[in-house]
Amino acid sequence: MYRTHTCGELTKKEVGKEVTLSGWVNSVRQHGGINFVNLRDRYGVTQLVFDKDLDGLSELKNEYVVKIVGKVRARPDNLVNKEMKTGEVEVTVKELKILNRCSVLPLDLSGKVESTDETRLKYRYLDLRRPEHMELILFRHEVVKAFREAMDKEGFVEIETPMLVKATPEGARDYIVPSRVNPGQVYALPQSPQLYKQILMVAGFDKYYQLARCLRDEDLRADRQPEHTQVDFEMSFVTSDDIRATFEKVVKHVFKKTMKKDIKDFKTISYDEAMTRYGTDKPDIRFGVELHDVTETVKKSDFNVFKETGHTVALVVDKELSRKEIDKLGEVAKTYKAKGLAWLKMAEGKLDGGVAKFLGEEVQKDLIETLKLKDGKTILFVSDRTRQAQSAMGQVRLAVRDLLGLVKKDDFVFAWVVDFPLFHFNEDEQKWEPEHHMFSMPKPEFVDDFEQRPEEVLGDLWDLTLNGWEMASGSIRVSNPDVQKRIMNFIGFDESEAERKFGFLLEAYRYGGPPHGGMGFGVERLIALMKGLDDIREVMAFPKNKNAQCPMDGCPSRADDSALKELHVKFVELEK
Repeated sequence: MYRTHTCGELTKKEVGKEVTLSGWVNSVRQHGGINFVNLRDRYGVTQLVFDKDLDGLSELKNEYVVKIVGKVRARPDNLVNKEMKTGEVEVTVKELKILNRCSVLPLDLSGKVESTDETRLKYRYLDLRRPEHMELILFRHEVVKAFREAMDKEGFVEIETPMLVKATPEGARDYIVPSRVNPGQVYALPQSPQLYKQILMVAGFDKYYQLARCLRDEDLRADRQPEHTQVDFEMSFVTSDDIRATFEKVVKHVFKKTMKKDIKDFKTISYDEAMTRYGTDKPDIRFGVELHDVTETVKKSDFNVFKETGHTVALVVDKELSRKEIDKLGEVAKTYKAKGLAWLKMAEGKLDGGVAKFLGEEVQKDLIETLKLKDGKTILFVSDRTRQAQSAMGQVRLAVRDLLGLVKKDDFVFAWVVDFPLFHFNEDEQKWEPEHHMFSMPKPEFVDDFEQRPEEVLGDLWDLTLNGWEMASGSIRVSNPDVQKRIMNFIGFDESEAERKFGFLLEAYRYGGPPHGGMGFGVERLIALMKGLDDIREVMAFPKNKNAQCPMDGCPSRADDSALKELHVKFVELEK
């Protein structure tokens, strides 16, 4: 027997009992001629006391794996450690067995010495031994378990969809898998279960879900990885309101179960309102600093940028910012393609500094009244095309949030952003593209003639945001094959290409597809936010680095020539 108890289990109830424990040596120390060892497993730490010398005791080092047999005794009152779950007791050891030794560690598990990301990823199994990192993975388990509980309670059926699928364009690049038994043909790894869950609705499973693995060959950043997990679900015979109401209950259950938090009802705002008030379609609405359209007011000034540029938005900061702070915010604006950041300050009842000298008395008066300005405030301006000005100022708004510490990381405010455009125009390729994906339904009033007025068309689609992060996207799906073919044709698929790539979906719809819709909700993003983290890699057991590589196992790697030959694959050098 390796253990009768875990290292986080013993209390005064076990005093006098003989126990067997196994785990990793967390620390070794000597005091008054007595040896003390802290033994660790994923449940906690227990202090071991060696009153006498035992074989192997002298060679014990941190991270050795050992088994001990001993008797539980109470610690003296003055030596109780309230920081440990087992801090009221210790174990006097009578038997010690070294199960495995540990080489010199390539990283410091105490966290006192910082390791590089590459080192942490190469030795991820050691990195995960740190209690704070192990706790994140265990917390992830609790979150996933709570999702399953809630989905089951709502009557959903968990169904797994294929991992080897047909290569279809879904936005990002596919990971391609050559077929050995079908030479010259390939599978793709799924970017999402999108088409398969829609086909499950045709089959009659009116409430489907799964914890789906999604794989996308895209550029990486802090909130993206080549593979991630999403709570994926679909429902039949529902409206968009039905879907959002159902999932809101699910998310509230998860927070209540895992964080003991009661989440407020989710707010609902339109896409246009989000862009106008917050400068982004994933607004952080925990704080109230909002954008103001001052275009008509400032056009009456002598400042050419205000007069000649299409749109001007203002942001009122409740602080007299220093020039250094303003310059820093100006860099943020330029990073997001603004030409610059104009500014003013309110002092002694009038506007001063920055572009104040270009504003006449009437413009200054209008600004003071319109923006309800008081002394001690700084006013920032961005002028550009409407969406560009809003987007750049939206990022400045977030920088102001961080600069002034306007929010707490443990505040969680969700918002549904609805009424997205169904299409957006790709300026580089000069064509219309889906805002989300091509399987989303137009709002009913646009179904008959969306091709004639694409810039006006609203989709029956939405996003769920949390604290400025996009957490999920959803929509009512197209369930009519004729409407689906029209959308495909409008965005550039002729009929033969549509049939070749999506014929299986179109054919399924010909046999009676119900009205349906659903969502996909990012698990890693949620857990990162719940724990106040910016990087989703921290909540994944084995993440990739920013080059989509795993330093631990060395993937991706070259395949053996024999394997490539079986797959009928040959690599060729591309011209630079």
